[in-house]
Amino acid sequence: MSTSADAQQTHGLTFRKGRWIDGWDPENETQWKGIGHRIANRNLGFSIYAEFLGFVVWQLWSIVVVSLKSWQGFSFDSNQQFWLISLPSLVGATLRFPYTFMVAKMGGRNWTILSATFLLIPTTAMAFAIANHPDASGAGGTSYGMMLFVAALGGFGGGNFASSMANITYYFPQRARGLALGMNAAGGNVGAAVAQFSVPILVGLIGVSVVGTDINLPVAGWFWIPFIVLAIIFAIFGMNNLSSAKTDFGGYVAALKDWNLWVLSFLYIGTFGSFIGLAGAFPKLIVDQFQAFSTINLHFGVSGIIPIGLAFVGPLVGSIARPFGGRVADNVGGAYVTVAAFGLMILATLASIVTLAEGWGFWVFLLFFMVLFIATGIGNGSMYKMIPTIFALRAGVKDAQHVSGDISSQRKTSAALGIVAAFGAYGGFIVPQVFNKALSITSTHPKDMQVVDGYSLGLWWLFGSYIVFLLVLIAVYVIPYIRRGARV
Repeated sequence: MSTSADAQQTHGLTFRKGRWIDGWDPENETQWKGIGHRIANRNLGFSIYAEFLGFVVWQLWSIVVVSLKSWQGFSFDSNQQFWLISLPSLVGATLRFPYTFMVAKMGGRNWTILSATFLLIPTTAMAFAIANHPDASGAGGTSYGMMLFVAALGGFGGGNFASSMANITYYFPQRARGLALGMNAAGGNVGAAVAQFSVPILVGLIGVSVVGTDINLPVAGWFWIPFIVLAIIFAIFGMNNLSSAKTDFGGYVAALKDWNLWVLSFLYIGTFGSFIGLAGAFPKLIVDQFQAFSTINLHFGVSGIIPIGLAFVGPLVGSIARPFGGRVADNVGGAYVTVAAFGLMILATLASIVTLAEGWGFWVFLLFFMVLFIATGIGNGSMYKMIPTIFALRAGVKDAQHVSGDISSQRKTSAALGIVAAFGAYGGFIVPQVFNKALSITSTHPKDMQVVDGYSLGLWWLFGSYIVFLLVLIAVYVIPYIRRGARV
């Protein structure tokens, strides 16, 4: 192709069969301004779309679970529901470890094709499992054990994040990496909001009007299949593999040996773990605490009443805030922005607790919880600026806010991004189980003897953990680096 030939001669890039690119160097200003930024932005766009669908699949169970009893007749208790909500996050977090390697082994484009294909498994399995519902007497239907297995398959969607972020970090120069990674992550994160917003509507519009019976919830799985196929096509014809994107075993081991990796992983549980965990638990929290506000009913044509769930607003504002956090971190430093994020999380959590205790009502609670989601989103974006900056500083780069290290340092950074993302995702399991445990403890006491209700107790535990996260961040990355005259 003539375009490839021109690019080789002008920008030092070689385009090989299978959409491989040799000689990629985003820090080379001539290459970046000439053709590099267009290639990077195209890959970023298709990566965002594929990751968006991964998050949709990952979070489908958070909204489907609260509808199983009313729409499908499954009689799962609260503990069982929390396990169905949290299990996809547990599996997804664990899958992020091998997914981090796959970009290096197969190439970013090739792995996106395969990982997107995997999303067809949990969506199809969900549709069949939900369709096999109990009869009018409550007998039959998919067993709880099988439902757990199908929910676990949703973890395929959670694994995509690690490989996507590890891949995209190679495409952008250090000075623009915070915004790029923030956009990539936000595009994925918003999938959680879309999943929670769309399922009630899909059931109303497609389920009732087309199926005409109460067996309508399987639409939550079937609907996404053509969009997943489209993501596969986009990856095949629109994405590239970079020969320089090698998160090799040595880089992985080097990252694991660096104590900063473990501190950053711990902190990321506080930001992203809170985001994905609260997103999973929020629909059930609203149903349990504010039943009258779990959905807003709208009249829509022949379908009659269409329920619009409100839980989606939380992950939506958190997702929108993420690139903002990355952008501000590009300018002032990731550690400082993350300090502000944790401080805001502490205040918002405390305000949510007081609202529940004082009975100020749903809308006040929703306002404070939205602030909490926004703070987690800001912290997610700022931490993904922090991580490469810290590893660049440790590689001896003086202006680590704007310049990345050598290729060895970049490979270590890429491995670290994947590992940190994996640990952070465990928050999607931890947070719902925190509420599950808190509800279990308080349920053993009569209502009039409870000092605090279950969700308030869970929020108190989160409040305490956010204080710990903040203190660790200040002690490890703010005070020491200020003394050294460096900014992370």
